Amino acid sequence: MATTTRTKTRTPKRSSVQNEEPAAKVAKIDPKDVEENKKKAVSISEIFENLEYGPAPESPAVAEAWLDDHNRHFGHFINNQWVRPEGRKTYNSYNPATGQLLCTTTQGEDEDVELAVGAAKAAFESWSKLPGHVRARHMYSLARHIQKHMRLISVLESMDNGKSIRESRDCDIPLVVRHLYHHSGWAQLSEDEMKDWGPVGVVCAIVPWNFPLMLLSWKVCPALAMGNTVVLKPASYTRLTALLFAEICAEAGLPPGVFNVVTGNGAFGSKLAIHNDVDKIGFTGSTEVGQILRRAVAGTGKKISLELGGKSPIIVFDSADMDSAVEGVVDAIWFNQGQVCSAGSRLLVQDTVADKMVAKIKERMTHLRLGDSLDKSIDMGAIVDPSQRKTVEEYIQKAKEEGAEVYQCCACIPSTGCYYPPTMITNVQPVSTVVQEEIFGPVLTVLTFRTPKEAISLANNTKFGLGSSVWTENMNLAMEVAICLKAGACWVNSHNLFDAAAGFGGYRESGFGRDGGKEGLFEYVRPKWQKRARPVVDEQKVNSFGASVASRPLNPLKAEQQTYPPVGNLEGTALPSIDRTIKMYIGGAQKRPDAPYAHHVVSPSGKVIGQVGEGSRKDIRDAVEAAHKAAPGWGKRAAHNRAQIVYYIAENLELRREEVAKRISDMTECSLEVAKNEVDTSIQRLFYYGAYADKYGGSVQETTLYGCTVRIHEPVGVVGIACPDECPLLGFVSLFAPAVIRGNTIIIMPSQKYPLSATDLYQVFDTSDLPGGVVNIVTGDRDHLTKYLTEHQDVESMWYFGSAEGSKFVEKTSACNVKRTWVNYGERRDWTSKEQGQGEEFLIQATECKNIWLPMGEVFAN
Repeated sequence: MATTTRTKTRTPKRSSVQNEEPAAKVAKIDPKDVEENKKKAVSISEIFENLEYGPAPESPAVAEAWLDDHNRHFGHFINNQWVRPEGRKTYNSYNPATGQLLCTTTQGEDEDVELAVGAAKAAFESWSKLPGHVRARHMYSLARHIQKHMRLISVLESMDNGKSIRESRDCDIPLVVRHLYHHSGWAQLSEDEMKDWGPVGVVCAIVPWNFPLMLLSWKVCPALAMGNTVVLKPASYTRLTALLFAEICAEAGLPPGVFNVVTGNGAFGSKLAIHNDVDKIGFTGSTEVGQILRRAVAGTGKKISLELGGKSPIIVFDSADMDSAVEGVVDAIWFNQGQVCSAGSRLLVQDTVADKMVAKIKERMTHLRLGDSLDKSIDMGAIVDPSQRKTVEEYIQKAKEEGAEVYQCCACIPSTGCYYPPTMITNVQPVSTVVQEEIFGPVLTVLTFRTPKEAISLANNTKFGLGSSVWTENMNLAMEVAICLKAGACWVNSHNLFDAAAGFGGYRESGFGRDGGKEGLFEYVRPKWQKRARPVVDEQKVNSFGASVASRPLNPLKAEQQTYPPVGNLEGTALPSIDRTIKMYIGGAQKRPDAPYAHHVVSPSGKVIGQVGEGSRKDIRDAVEAAHKAAPGWGKRAAHNRAQIVYYIAENLELRREEVAKRISDMTECSLEVAKNEVDTSIQRLFYYGAYADKYGGSVQETTLYGCTVRIHEPVGVVGIACPDECPLLGFVSLFAPAVIRGNTIIIMPSQKYPLSATDLYQVFDTSDLPGGVVNIVTGDRDHLTKYLTEHQDVESMWYFGSAEGSKFVEKTSACNVKRTWVNYGERRDWTSKEQGQGEEFLIQATECKNIWLPMGEVFAN
């Protein structure tokens, strides 16, 4: 490891004001002390010559005293009381910087889960019914009390986690306070701004060890503001500030049971998540654990949001301010020792300035100081645990084995403690392990690019999509690249900026859901008309979900089914209708199914109405391919243009009102009047979403940034949709319209029983200027097709309206690539109702929130 002792900083200034004591109390000066001080004295000229760091330690006394107050042993905090159950195993908490044993905490068991969830469930009955103003007052009080204890919290966080006291004091804890104040405001406004939404119930919050208290606040604040109660499980390595926070909640007057903390291992967290009375899981952590949780709670009716891993790119163009970009890289990857889910671990630099950029970073690395977390003059603290440091070391060894060049350098590093030097890896490829995998340590990889298109392609060449940054003085370039990046946050000429007013979360395997902003509130509410589903699932049906046997000839004993009405006569002989099997609609054209099978459409009384193609895995693959081909052009179309196409579809549907209504009546055997009403409601719904095509694009977020933070509602991407059997036309329209107007492309399976209402739209789409591939219709066995769509790695979201077993299969299988899901758990929805059949719920499912941060600083920044 290359190491240098050069430093370029100054010693802390000494105060020019001395405390004076009365003359009578002045102690006698020992001449020996005077001589000793003369030897130690350093002249001002020597200070300026050496520019050496002086020690700037933060005293741990207040944190040590708090630990001593609890005899350095902690139980759970439930119902505003410490609970120390007998016979529990314990877990030791250490200071990663020194190895000091701080205390022991309790390893929870099943009875502790029951106690905590029971307390939260009981408290929910009263907390959820409080006026928003009362909840706002409680949260405001909590914010003030956190401020009163900020020094204690900051010191304890650094001791428990190993991070620099400067980061805890100046970043983490102020953000906790900011979230409390911000969400106190949302509690106040909830009855107006969220009037159509209600709380979900008991929230299980599971947070990681990299930002223990900050990420706690990201879950707890919106949950409490919306009227939920919380049971929180902190990470095993870093439990102390969560327990301190709970104690402060009680001090601030938060009612018992509203916020509870239980400690335990990972299996204990899973037990908490799957508890029947837990209604929502908010998880931040690794992608692997997030996938486990997604599978564990699949089909239970619980809401879940996942903020998972990342491999965020830093894109530096030759038009960037190089020195600012270098400092940006330092903040992006070596902040919190690189233990940040949005750490800028992939540097993509334009080839014309790559050598210069790498040289500057190497020089900057020589000045990074590693040391005790309570030293205010250090740049980097300790890795949280030796096991995590070992993981980082293994990735570095893998990089060397793959031929990469590893450069490690810093100004100083302690000989003891859990430290790892800042590392930069060059001579890597886009497929290198260290480029593709999240390392979660102070490791930067470097790739080069030639053009902006290549930069975008390299940046998006990842299974993750959490954060990103663009560095250039050309704002036209910055904005265009930012919009093209598939990530939940994009910072321009900055990195790792966070605020309570702007949601943070990912795309792809970085998870789904947002923490912060109004968009984050929707993770902790459900429509007021909707109660939590508690489906009873037949596991055997889940395991066999999607199994299908192709259609066979109809039984000749059922004569009614064999009857096709004549269409006229020829020379006195009845003229039978020509057999017509409806094809698929893929890529804007009618396509025969890959397998030569047909699916009979039969009315409730057994009359054959027609036949449609029986879709298969190959048809799904073709449809997904067509959807991906259409996605770039459709997503970039002006919203007004998308609106006009949807209006045109409504216009052409109305021209065929009588024909379509008769088809609905024939299939479902409802009255013609009811069928016409369904057509009319479908037309109204098309107009409703046509109106929203250019009115749900996002907003400007009022963050603390000096600049502009823009929230953009982007398309989710390629969406699979399985339609319900009820209201075959209206259900189809109510699902395809919001997806399409927000720029998604779709593969949609119409009602399995009554698909002809959807297939009648082929010609409507053809005559309404809808580009090929935007809507792809595959008919056949809904569950059989859903299976292949959900398993498909290039489908970003799956909407399923069918059985409880199908809902569980979709949620469980979606974990393969952490795709978003929207399912009905086998419960019917009234599609004719405005409350249930349209609205913001549909638009939320059809969009991804991206926040683009645009700092300013030309005129008034200084």
